[in-house]
Amino acid sequence: MEIRVESGDITQQPAGAIIVNLFEGVTSPGGATGAVDRALDGAISTLIGEGEIKGKKGEMTLIHTLGKMVPRRVIVAGLGKSEDFGADVIRHVMGTAGRFVRRLGVDSAATIAHGAGIGRVDSEVSGRAIAEGALLGLYRFRRYKANDSDGRELESLTVVESDSNKVSALERGVAEGTLLAAATNRCRDMVNEPANQLTPTQIAEVALEVARESDLRLEVLDRQRMVDLGMGALLGVAQGSDQPPKLIVLRYDGDPDNAENNLALVGKGITFDSGGISIKPAANMGTMKGDMAGGAAVICAMGVIGQLKPKLNVAGIVPATENMPGGKAQRPGDIVKTMSGKTIEIDNTDAEGRLVLADGLAYARSLGLTRIVDVATLTGAVVVALGKSYTGAFGNDQHLIDRTIQAGKEAGENIWPMPTPAEYKDQYKSAVADMKNVGGRNAGSITGAMIIGEFADGAAWVHLDIAGTSTTDSVKGANTKGGTGVMVRTLVRLARSLAEG
Repeated sequence: MEIRVESGDITQQPAGAIIVNLFEGVTSPGGATGAVDRALDGAISTLIGEGEIKGKKGEMTLIHTLGKMVPRRVIVAGLGKSEDFGADVIRHVMGTAGRFVRRLGVDSAATIAHGAGIGRVDSEVSGRAIAEGALLGLYRFRRYKANDSDGRELESLTVVESDSNKVSALERGVAEGTLLAAATNRCRDMVNEPANQLTPTQIAEVALEVARESDLRLEVLDRQRMVDLGMGALLGVAQGSDQPPKLIVLRYDGDPDNAENNLALVGKGITFDSGGISIKPAANMGTMKGDMAGGAAVICAMGVIGQLKPKLNVAGIVPATENMPGGKAQRPGDIVKTMSGKTIEIDNTDAEGRLVLADGLAYARSLGLTRIVDVATLTGAVVVALGKSYTGAFGNDQHLIDRTIQAGKEAGENIWPMPTPAEYKDQYKSAVADMKNVGGRNAGSITGAMIIGEFADGAAWVHLDIAGTSTTDSVKGANTKGGTGVMVRTLVRLARSLAEG
């Protein structure tokens, strides 16, 4: 869908539908909504008075103009309570409104700039949130449907602003929001792809596309190179699969004269997780095609970083493999030696994410990277703790944790800090190796994170557990069923924040 910005009068837009808005509790609409109300001889005010329009967040009311205006339909979108209004509400409303318009069968729509007036939202922020909300909310994964009976799509959206002084800021916001939403939707595509189509080799192919589009450097390490580097943890996970593992490295040099100004983004890239010898139950195992969501987020975020060009050196590192129970698969009781030299006793082969990330972090340190953020669908325990709406954040550097959480807030992705108490290290002590790969049932998300942290090797480090947030079963606001593309926008925002100092 194309999104553009124009200066003009929303009532004169030749669109199949226009979207105006209303805060909860408002009885007499003003601004652009008031202008539309007057053109409709008070139809909106009448519906407010009759209680049909309440302005609740996400409420959509359709009014046919019947020749009283140039646009044929008006949609009044509820913004909720004014004190709760912000960019998140704009994304939610535009996602909901986009799907509402699509169901009407029209191919063009126009909207006012939500919040850029009495909502007191910066015009650039409003434009970005409008583009993100609309493009994310309209996302559908239909690649494998031979007969799609509902192939209608909204082809264009015009953001109409009566104040010409705000147009350039809205255009900047829309351009950035479009870029971020496209990257998020690409990440969603990767998560939604079946594992027979998105193998480690295919993830590397996607990374190559991203590198070419965004002028990034790409290196893909094969199995022999991993052997040479001593990546025994990653290779241990990979040895049960016929699919060759790949270590994907994307590099962006935004401050080449200052090597210390750097950030590593490390993403778990398990393209299918059967659990290995410690095999998972059959029920819902198919969802494990999305166990590479962290790696997908890193690749897609790197694409945006390469285009926005912050003054920061960023490396995206994705250890990609399957975790399968073949005859060559590693066993509980095996001991692997990581790239760092530390050894890990395999107590449960289904705790494989921390193994591949151990070598991923070690590789980041070998490149001299001093700030590391890893992203992984690591534990079911984090879903028990935080549910499906919050990503868990763990780390060893409070400043980087705070910056990451703030980046998530600005991106519209919820992150909650979790503790990493030193006494919990006892839970993953091993009698025969430096550590075990699990710490028991209690505090599973914490010990899983702490095992990864053992390989930060002095770097400032944050671990983001997206096991709960990487997918959703509901259609709500800017999210649709399947992969969410979570952390793409947060990682981009974090990189820009660190570049800005």
